[in-house]
Amino acid sequence: MVGFGIPGVGAAVERVLATAQNGLEVLRFGALDTGTEPTPFIVVENERMFRLRRYFPDDPGTGPHVLLIPPLMVAANVYDVTQDNGAVSILHEQGIIPWVIDFGSPDAEEGGLERTLADHVLAVSRAIDIVVETTGRDIHLAGYSQGGMFAYQAASYRHSKNITSITTYGSPVDVLGGLPMHVPASIAAPVSEFLADNVVSKLWIPGWMSRTGFQLLDPVKTIKGRIDFLRKLHDRDALLPREEARRFLEVDGWVAWSGPAIAELLRQFVAHNRMMSGGFVIDGDLVSLTELTMPILAFVGTADDIGQPVAVRGIARAASNAEVYESTMPVGHFGLVVGSAAGAHSWPVTAEWINWHDGAGPRPEVIEKMAETPERGQGSGVSLSSRLTHGFGSVAMAGANLTKEVADAAGSIQRTATAVARESVRSVPMMLSRMGQIQPDTRVSLGKLMSENNRRSGDKELFLFENRVLTHAQVNTRIDNVVKGLIHCGIRPGAPVGVLMETRPSALVVVAALSRLGAVAVMLSPDGDLGEMLRVAHCPAVVTDPDNLDAARAGCDHILVLGGGSGQSRQIAEADGTTVVDMEQIDPDAVHVPSWYRRDPGVAGDVAFILFTRSGGKLNPWRVTNHRFAISAFGAASAAALTDRDTVYCLPPLHHASGLLTTLGATVAGRSRIALSNAIEPETFATEVDRYGVTVVSYTWSMLREVIRADDLQINRYNPIRLFMGSGMPGGLWDDVIETFPRARVLEFFATADGSVILANVAGDKPGAMGQPLPGTSTVELAAYDVVKDRLIIDDSGFVRKADVGMPGLLLSRSSHRFDNNGTVLRGVFARGDRWEVVGQLFVRDVDDDLWLVSAVDRVIRSADGALFCPPVEYHLSQVNGVDQVAAYAVGKPGKQIMVAALTLREEASADSLTVTTLRLALGEIPAALRPHLICVVDEIPVSSSYRPLAAVLAAQGIPEPGSKVWYRDDEGRYRRYTANVAAEIDWTNRTLGRRDEPSASR
Repeated sequence: MVGFGIPGVGAAVERVLATAQNGLEVLRFGALDTGTEPTPFIVVENERMFRLRRYFPDDPGTGPHVLLIPPLMVAANVYDVTQDNGAVSILHEQGIIPWVIDFGSPDAEEGGLERTLADHVLAVSRAIDIVVETTGRDIHLAGYSQGGMFAYQAASYRHSKNITSITTYGSPVDVLGGLPMHVPASIAAPVSEFLADNVVSKLWIPGWMSRTGFQLLDPVKTIKGRIDFLRKLHDRDALLPREEARRFLEVDGWVAWSGPAIAELLRQFVAHNRMMSGGFVIDGDLVSLTELTMPILAFVGTADDIGQPVAVRGIARAASNAEVYESTMPVGHFGLVVGSAAGAHSWPVTAEWINWHDGAGPRPEVIEKMAETPERGQGSGVSLSSRLTHGFGSVAMAGANLTKEVADAAGSIQRTATAVARESVRSVPMMLSRMGQIQPDTRVSLGKLMSENNRRSGDKELFLFENRVLTHAQVNTRIDNVVKGLIHCGIRPGAPVGVLMETRPSALVVVAALSRLGAVAVMLSPDGDLGEMLRVAHCPAVVTDPDNLDAARAGCDHILVLGGGSGQSRQIAEADGTTVVDMEQIDPDAVHVPSWYRRDPGVAGDVAFILFTRSGGKLNPWRVTNHRFAISAFGAASAAALTDRDTVYCLPPLHHASGLLTTLGATVAGRSRIALSNAIEPETFATEVDRYGVTVVSYTWSMLREVIRADDLQINRYNPIRLFMGSGMPGGLWDDVIETFPRARVLEFFATADGSVILANVAGDKPGAMGQPLPGTSTVELAAYDVVKDRLIIDDSGFVRKADVGMPGLLLSRSSHRFDNNGTVLRGVFARGDRWEVVGQLFVRDVDDDLWLVSAVDRVIRSADGALFCPPVEYHLSQVNGVDQVAAYAVGKPGKQIMVAALTLREEASADSLTVTTLRLALGEIPAALRPHLICVVDEIPVSSSYRPLAAVLAAQGIPEPGSKVWYRDDEGRYRRYTANVAAEIDWTNRTLGRRDEPSASR
C-alpha cells in the first residue's frame, strides 16, 4: 500500500514533507538547527565601546596571542561562524590564543549611534593594552575588511608599540585606487565628501540595510545561493555543513552602523584617501601608516569587489617602513574569512605566520613579498574575468581572452574619462569667477574668508602643528578671542599694528584677527631695522611672540605678547600691563565689545597689510589692499589647484610677499589644511610630510636646500607631495627637487611686495622662468627700456615701444582699480588715456610669452662694460654640478662697478671639480660681455629669514683677494685663475670688454 502502488510517490511525499518541515524550521528560527555550540569564551573587559572576549578560557595561554578585529557592520561572531572552519578554532589548534573585540550593535548600545571612527580605533588601542597587561607579552593583530583598517590605524596611533605583527583580510588602503564597481575617483571623492557633510552624518544604517547592500554587490551569487538552498531544502544533511555560514550571512551576521562613523570613513579615507597620504586624525593626533614598523601580511581576494586587490596592495606603499607580504585567494570578500576556502587557507596560513614571527615555526610557503602596486589609473582592480570565474565557474573560461580584451578596453576608457575630468576640474576652477566679481566696496578680507570657511567646514581640520590638530571652529574661536584682546589693548579699525612672529599658528591667528578687526597688519622682518619700519609705517604697537620679545622691545614701547602656550603654562617676566602686555592673560569673556565693532568690515579698497622692500638703500612700505590680497589668494589657489583635500606645508615667513599672498592666501582660498613646523631640517621634514599627509610644500628662495641636499634625508618614496610652490628657487635646486620628488612639480611665483603683479610658472617645464600673469590678476606688459641710459624707449608716434622678444623690458602692470596703485603711475604709455604702474623690474619675454627675470632696475650693475644683470648669472651658475649657493653682486661705484659671483660648494664636492672649462660651459648661454668679472668660492653665503642670499654682506667685503678659488674674465670672455700678479695688472675701474649700446639678455 505504501506509495499507493504508484512508483516514486512515496519518495516524492517524503521529499515534500521534508521540504515543508525544514522550511517551517527556517521560517520560525531563521535557520536549521545544526546542533553545534559556539566556541567557549569569557568577557575579560566590558567597557562602553566594547566587550573583550578571550576564547578557550581553560587554556593557560602559553603560546602567542592574537586580537581579532571585526568590521563595523559585521558581528564579532564572524570569527566563530563554524566549528570546523572558524578562525578561533583553527588558530587555537595551532597553539594560538584568540581574543576578539566585540563592538556590539550600535543601535543596541548606549550612545552607540553617536560613535565615531576614532572611537573604534581608540577602543582597539585600549583592548591591546588590556591584552598586553593580562598576558605580559606583545600581541598580534588581525582584522577583516574594515577591521583590518582599524588594525593599521590603531597600530599607527600607537607607533607600533606592543604589536608583533598585523594580518588583514581584504582590507583596502588605497581606497580611491580600487573602488567597488570601478567608480572613478574623480567622482567618488566629491560625492563621498558631500554625503559625509550633508547626509550620513545625520543618519545611521541598520543591520538589514548593511546585509542588503553587501548582497547587491554580487546579486548573481546571492540569487544562485538562494535557489540552491531552496532546491536542497528537502535534504537536511546536504544543507547542514553550510548552514551556519548561510545563517550568518542571511540573519545573524549584520549590525547597525552609526552615522558619524560612516561620515568620518567617507571623509578621511575615501574623499581624502588619507590611509595613503597620511595625516588622518585620531583623537586630535595626526597619524600616518609610515608609523608601522612590524611585519604585515595581507590576504588578497582576486574576486573581491569590496577590498579590491589594488586597494589592498596600497599598504605596500603606505607602510613604507614595514615588511609587507601577501597571500592571494580566488575568492570574494566574505570568502576570505568564512567558508571552506578560509578554513583551508586563510586561517592555517595566519597561524603559520603568527608562529613564524613568534619563533615557533617556519615561514609559510604560500606567502610572498608584496610587490609595488601601479599608480592609480593603471588598472588592476577586480578584473571582469575574475568576476565571471568567481560567479559562474568554468563556464566563463571559454571566453577568457575576449573577456580580458573587453576589460582592458573598458579600463582604458575609464582611465581616459577620469583624466579628462580631473584636468577639466583643475583647468577651470570655479574660484576664478569670484575674482572677477570683486568691486571696490566688496567686503573681502582674510578674516572674512576664514569666517566663510568656518561656516562651511567648522568641524574639519585647519591647523596641524606639533602633532596637534585645530579645526576651523577652534581657530575661529581663537581669532575672535584675540580680537577681543586687541580691543582691550586699544587697537581700533584702520590702525597699523606690527606683527613680529615666527610662522606658527599664533602668528596666523594674529594676522587673521587684525583683518577681522579691520586693522592693518604691518609685517615686520627680524632682519630689518625694526625702528625704521615702525616709523615708516606710523605703527605705534607691535604684536610679538616670546621668541621675538627682546627684539620688539628694542624698537617699540607698546608690545603685545601672544603665543608660546597658554597664560597658565608660561609667564612673561617683562609684562607690566602697560608697555608689555601678555595677551594670554586677558579673559576674552570679560572684555566689553564696543558698539563700533563690526566683524570682518574690510572692503576691497581698504589697506590690509603693509610689507617692506629696500631699494637703493631706502626702505619702502608697500600697502596691500584686500582686493590685491584676494586676487593673489584666489589666483594662486587656482594655479596650484588647491582644494580641501590638500595639506599645505607653510614654511615661508609671513613678512615675505610669497608667504603672505601666495601661500597663506592661497591655502585659505583653497580651504586646504595648513601644516606648520618648528624647524626646517631633513628629519623633521620627512616625519611631518608623512604624519601630516602633506601634498603641497611652500618655500621661498633656498629654503629647501638643507633638506633636499641632505645626505640623511630619508623620506617615503611614495610620499603624498604633488607640488612645491613658492618664489625664488635657484635653478640648480629646482633640478634637485624634481630629481628627489619625481612625482611632484614646482610652481614658481613672482610677486611684487604689494601684489600688483603675480606671475606663475604653472607648467613647471621651464626652470627659472617666472611664467605668465595669473588669471584675474593685473595685466602686464614689457616696455622697451634703454638699460644704459635708464629710460623708456619712445617710438615715432610718441608712445612707448613694447619690448621685442629676448630684449630687456620694464615690467608695467595695469590694474582696473585706482586704489590698488602703490608705485609710480604713467599715463598714455602705449595708447591715449591708458594707465600703467611701474613695477621696477626688468624682464625678457620668450617666444612662448613666458617672462624671465633680468634684474630689478635699481640693482642693475653699472660697469665700464655697460649694464650687467645678476639673476641670469645666478641661475646658470646654480646648475653647475657641486655648486650649493650662488650670489652675484656689484662692487664699486656706478659706472665703474664690477660684477662678482660668489659660490659655495656642497660638502661632497671637491674644489678641484670647479674648473675654468666648467665655468665657461655654465655661462655659455650668456654673452661674454654680460658675464661676471670675477667668480670666487666662499665658505658661506649668509641668507635672510626668508632664505634669500644676502649679497650686500659679501659686497661690503670688496673685491675678492687673489687665490686658487678665484677666477677672472679675460678680454675674450674666458675665465682664468685670479693670481696676485694678475690682480696687480688689472685696473677694475677702467676695465672694459665689448661695450654695448643696448644689451641683449639671456635668461
